[in-house]
Amino acid sequence: MRNLVISCLLAVLAACSSRAPEIPIDPSRYDVKIERDRWGIPHIHGKTDADTAFGFAYAQAEDGWELIEETLPFYRGESARYNGADAAPADYMIQWLGVREWVKSGYDNQISPEARALVQAYADGLNHFAAKHPDRIERDILPVTTTDIVTGFVVRHLLFYGFDGAVKEVMGPKRAREMSRLVADLGLSDTPIGSNAIAVSPAATDDGATRLMINSHQPTDGPVAWYEAHISSDEGLNIMGGTFPGSPLISLGFNHDIAWGVTVNKPDLVDIFVLEINPDNENQYRLDGQWLDLEVEDASLRVKLWGPLYWTFTRKIYRSKHGPVMKTDHGSYAFRFGGQNEIRQVDQWYAMNRARSFDEWYAAMAQHRFASFNFVFADKEGTIAFIHNSLTPLRESGYDWSQYLPGDQSNLIWDSYLPFKQLPQVVRPKHGYLASTNQTPFKVAHENDNPDPSAFSPTDGYQTRMTNRADRAFELFESLAPISADDFWAIKHDKAYASSSRAGRYIQAAIEAELPNALPHQLEAQTLLAEWDLAANIQSREAALGVCVIRAEWRAEQDGLAPPDAGGVLQTCADELLEVSGRIDPLWGDINRHIRGKINVPVGGGPDTLRAIYGMGYEENGYLTNIAGDGLYYLVAWDAQQKLSVQGVHHYGSATMLEDSSHFADQAENFAAERLHAPLFDEKERAAAGDVGSYRP
Repeated sequence: MRNLVISCLLAVLAACSSRAPEIPIDPSRYDVKIERDRWGIPHIHGKTDADTAFGFAYAQAEDGWELIEETLPFYRGESARYNGADAAPADYMIQWLGVREWVKSGYDNQISPEARALVQAYADGLNHFAAKHPDRIERDILPVTTTDIVTGFVVRHLLFYGFDGAVKEVMGPKRAREMSRLVADLGLSDTPIGSNAIAVSPAATDDGATRLMINSHQPTDGPVAWYEAHISSDEGLNIMGGTFPGSPLISLGFNHDIAWGVTVNKPDLVDIFVLEINPDNENQYRLDGQWLDLEVEDASLRVKLWGPLYWTFTRKIYRSKHGPVMKTDHGSYAFRFGGQNEIRQVDQWYAMNRARSFDEWYAAMAQHRFASFNFVFADKEGTIAFIHNSLTPLRESGYDWSQYLPGDQSNLIWDSYLPFKQLPQVVRPKHGYLASTNQTPFKVAHENDNPDPSAFSPTDGYQTRMTNRADRAFELFESLAPISADDFWAIKHDKAYASSSRAGRYIQAAIEAELPNALPHQLEAQTLLAEWDLAANIQSREAALGVCVIRAEWRAEQDGLAPPDAGGVLQTCADELLEVSGRIDPLWGDINRHIRGKINVPVGGGPDTLRAIYGMGYEENGYLTNIAGDGLYYLVAWDAQQKLSVQGVHHYGSATMLEDSSHFADQAENFAAERLHAPLFDEKERAAAGDVGSYRP
């Protein structure tokens, strides 16, 4: 018996340690060169765009194979196989949505042949790297497939606009919202997230220049931290900027003629329907007076238990004509959402990467494949533009679509989207400035240049909030006009809270709050707060207290909650600072830190400032470590003669996962000190900067 058990365990171990069969890759099929500049940034040039994608995959894998290896199981709905039971809900969601089935069924007839060639070459590049570097391979995930790559695009788009939040809500202990009936008025809510993209045209600058700030906020580490690269080919592709590991294209960036930045938006794109289930058949639901069968299949979830031991279990997946269905103790709910069954994001990103003019870029945007995202554009001709992109459903009027919907009426099952040109947009604003900082799309420019909200249906579910970053940007536009190059730099690195913003009003409430039974240090804190200039500079003695107070309001809004009592928060912050630093007025730079490897330096800025730095909790050493916000960012400009100049910096360095690399943290100190450099877009610039090496993968 004992020998039998040992034999079984050894068999399991052998099965678990085996690697999936690799696809033989002939690298000679791809004509591509990778050039590394002095910062280690890869500049990949291929004869064809597909050749470039092969090299781009190889370069990404060199710098961060571990991130790609970590995310692939998630996109396959197999994360629990490696990460244990905590990952099983995410696996269920991927299988429940059926994303990989969308991709497999539509890949050949929906995605263009050119994009398919690009995706295949990228998958080949990853597999080629894995074959050459078996010492870097930890999981049996090979081969990487085209389905993996396209599924990554689809899932990222859904998660960026917060689809998973709707699923978590329904899975709660009770029904979270009322069911909508016919109503006359709507009050829509929204949940914020950060990013900045700001543009000024010659109408607003003192020297006739056009400028763009590309500054999307992401985590500093992990699979959606920015990776910087430059891709080009003999077929005309030539773009530099940021992307995520696992993508064959640039997500935001610039070429000689155009540039764009991206910010997250969160319009109401998820509709949840309450199904009436047949009391005599739990797998039937009522629609238009008839009982219809739910589609039923099994999700197979393999969960790592311990060492080589796994447990595979199944859960039912249900779907109705609305979409996937979730059964809970408080009801059965069907989901319908923007981007459902849409897999062509890669085609649109590809067209944007190849664009060299506003007309070409706008035509790429008009493909309208992205579920969400705001875009801010600029070009050498002086054009600037804002597009609130979304797959906004064309919904039946008269219902409050922010609530749950009755699931028994087929007229509520929408099947089309608001046309692209009818989305909120601002092109060539007369007053010459645009700021997209995750605020409402109806306040992104001068008041006379903004979209008219009355021109849009209340069922569209657009955001209504403002951010401090928006309030502060418009405050600076007004005070600095006309805007110089130095002014634009100052706007990007501004660390202040506008007194008129939510944050500013919350600080004022804390200053004016009555503090019954307050301790002496808490009363002293209130006096200190009243002296604050609302700027999170590293030499400030008030910022640690002020940012602590603001962070409580910011977190509450993130969760859709009312802000906590400002006076109580002030007292708690005073207590916390006294505990972690021994005083209520430490220098902000002694608290707010940018840390990477052996580098540990002060950094200015804070939550929801234009210099966005987020540290979510005090560590044992009293630090608030920068974990999100500003990462890779660029200041792009064309002067009056249309000459391009770019300055940028990455928050860490190009070697995202290689701690022994000289590029693991070689930009970290510059990032904290706000020292930018030219990104060496042109070959002559790279050669002049020195330390350049090239090779073929």
